[in-house]
Amino acid sequence: MHIVQSPVWEKFRQSYGAEPVRAGEVLYTMHPIPLMEKYYAYCPKVDPFSINFEDLIISLKENNCFAINFDVPDILITSSKGENAIEIFQNEGCVKSPRNNFMRHSLLLDLTQTEEQLFSNLHSKHRYNTRYARRKGVIVREEEGEHGFNVFYDLLRKTSEQQGFYIHPKEYYWNLWNILGSEGVARILTAYYQNIPLVSWMFFIYGNVLYYPYGGSSGKHGNLHPSNLLGWEGILLGKKEECEVFDMWGACPDLEDRSDPRWGYTNFKIKFGAEYVEYIPSYDLVLEPFWYKMFNYANEARWLFLNFKRGGF
Repeated sequence: MHIVQSPVWEKFRQSYGAEPVRAGEVLYTMHPIPLMEKYYAYCPKVDPFSINFEDLIISLKENNCFAINFDVPDILITSSKGENAIEIFQNEGCVKSPRNNFMRHSLLLDLTQTEEQLFSNLHSKHRYNTRYARRKGVIVREEEGEHGFNVFYDLLRKTSEQQGFYIHPKEYYWNLWNILGSEGVARILTAYYQNIPLVSWMFFIYGNVLYYPYGGSSGKHGNLHPSNLLGWEGILLGKKEECEVFDMWGACPDLEDRSDPRWGYTNFKIKFGAEYVEYIPSYDLVLEPFWYKMFNYANEARWLFLNFKRGGF
């Protein structure tokens, strides 16, 4: 089970934003359509083999949902399981979604290898930079409490402002830290130089998987390569917690397209020795076609506006 379908994530969603609904093993959230008593249901990273469609449809109708989006299930498209999962969606009358919120490509690192194997599998530059950072006095600390969270959020906010990408309100990350952190699921590592925080990442540990969803950097002392050391320390954290896989939470769709703004961090992540993978696409189960069509028109207009606002044209 992916972390965003887990009971601990359900607890977090209850504390922030859309109220989650549990239908059998499926967790989804309801998003209201302005001026209408209609809802769009969002269900990321679900296991298609665990869906009881009959019970799910009853739940959707009870909650006045006109459609549900199964956003990028956590199943590789190249696997036989991926082929079967797509068949399940198609047999239930689902249609391919016009947009994916989760990225369909990611990077996965096998953490069942020994520490020596993992380090030797780093790109030679990553190995050198990791040693160099440590030699020059960069240290990585695991954060605790409100102060540690504020260090992380301040770097995340600065990075979003510098690079022009959207982040959630501070309350979102604070609730994550409070709820998932209290259960040992959320962990924050920060790289410091002379007590100055340079890079901070939030990790999740759930179901033998280490996730890296959020991070930020001050942009200072980049010549000391603090991100290389922090990434390596994250791998060691995963090993310590007996994780089997490090899911780096997203990559660009084309490794050859250097014009993609996501190419830089994809190239950085892949040099940790990770495997580049593609998941099956998102699917939508449509209960009311008219409202689904209207929603997609409005959603496309919304994304055009957001891209224009941040200089995407």
